[in-house]
Amino acid sequence: MEQIKTDSVLLCQVFKQTLVHSDNVDILKSEARYRRLTETPVPRLVLSLAVPTVISMSISAIYNIVDSWFVGHISTVATAGVGVAFAYQSLIQATGFFFGHGSGNYMSRALGARDAEGAGKMAATGFLSSFLMGLVFMVLGLCFMTPLSRLLGATPDVVPYSNAYLRWILIATPFLVSQMTLNNQLRLQGNAMLAMIGIAAGAVLNIFFDWLLIDRLDLGVQGASMATLISQFISWCLLLWATTLDGNVHIRLRNFAPTFDRLREIGAGGLPSLMRQSLSSISAICMNWAAASYALQGQEASTIAAFTVVARVMQTAMAVILGVGQGFQPVCGFNWGARLYGRVRQSYQFTISMCVVILLVTSTLGWVFAPQIISFFRDEDPELIRIGTTVLRWQCVAFPLVGLTTPTNMLLQNIRRTGRATLLAMSRHGFAFYPTLFILPAIWGLQGLEATMATADVITFSIALPFAIGMIRELSARERGEFA
Repeated sequence: MEQIKTDSVLLCQVFKQTLVHSDNVDILKSEARYRRLTETPVPRLVLSLAVPTVISMSISAIYNIVDSWFVGHISTVATAGVGVAFAYQSLIQATGFFFGHGSGNYMSRALGARDAEGAGKMAATGFLSSFLMGLVFMVLGLCFMTPLSRLLGATPDVVPYSNAYLRWILIATPFLVSQMTLNNQLRLQGNAMLAMIGIAAGAVLNIFFDWLLIDRLDLGVQGASMATLISQFISWCLLLWATTLDGNVHIRLRNFAPTFDRLREIGAGGLPSLMRQSLSSISAICMNWAAASYALQGQEASTIAAFTVVARVMQTAMAVILGVGQGFQPVCGFNWGARLYGRVRQSYQFTISMCVVILLVTSTLGWVFAPQIISFFRDEDPELIRIGTTVLRWQCVAFPLVGLTTPTNMLLQNIRRTGRATLLAMSRHGFAFYPTLFILPAIWGLQGLEATMATADVITFSIALPFAIGMIRELSARERGEFA
């Protein structure tokens, strides 16, 4: 008996030492990450964080392109159905960004201020809250699937296809929302590589399952959404596992503490993302409605498909800019929390420069090769190609202006300037978009609708420019110690 007690004590001591050693390793890794984010030269640091994020965002956008490509070989009406359902996926993404940016921005500032406990509680609260919200969306969507399709802009001939795609996407919703939350939490801790691996793995698997379920097993539109469910669940598992690695803030159930203060912090940090992404989804729905109403009789599916195809193409280009901006965010959050305002200013200006150059190149290529890009999705529909080419070229005209508006929005959001960040987030697909949507088509019909997004980008830029100038002046003043 004495021997058993002695062995038990020794075992407990070894276990305790193992836990202490594990905690010490995590502390050392966290300290190394803090030094990297606050001491590495800014251009190199932003690039090192941006590259894996750009890769993960681009691959995710490409799998949406592949979805459309596979479905495009079924029929134009099937392409329209998947495109309509894409607006719901944007809403899911908006919710994931809300919880991910809301909790992740707080975690970034907390880690910069060396508050590991606060970061841990926020990580669990943000993740589990997003999963529960996803469950609510899933139940409501499955109960009201056809009304949801019609709300998203599906015409009667498109509804069967949008329903077939939505069914499995709705089942996947809790994982899609919380996966986006995990991805942003990892990225805002400064671990963009693990975030990239989790997201990219899901996207690559999605492409494989698209081929298997649509091309080999002939499951059509339903196969595309089943591919998304399977692959994104695997991605969710990988990202959850990644939170236990490399000194990251672990997701622990005991840290789930949805107090008013924490939910308020999530709201303050995530509201701009929610507005930006959800308004993007709503604007896509309005474009679907408008496209159908301005189409010639019998051409509704082609017109809707043209606008949804362009939306996918622009999302791919935008993914690169969001990736660069998301590489900037942890640099901004950590250094703001550490009161290193000169590094915040340098990283902000460097990010704007990168985004503008990238968009000038991609917009030029998009303009020149617009017919080829649109025909890639469905080369058997001349009306779809004609309308899609015009829409894409219009959007390319003003797209470089987004290179200023997006980093400015991310800076304001990251440092908790919620009012200005939300105002700017609501501009491109809100304040600037809806008046343009009503005015231009009323004057020029379908041609006005084709120019709507480009006009909204110009208006949004005019709103963002004073914010950008003001923030550079404030950061310079803080750097000199002159800001009151």
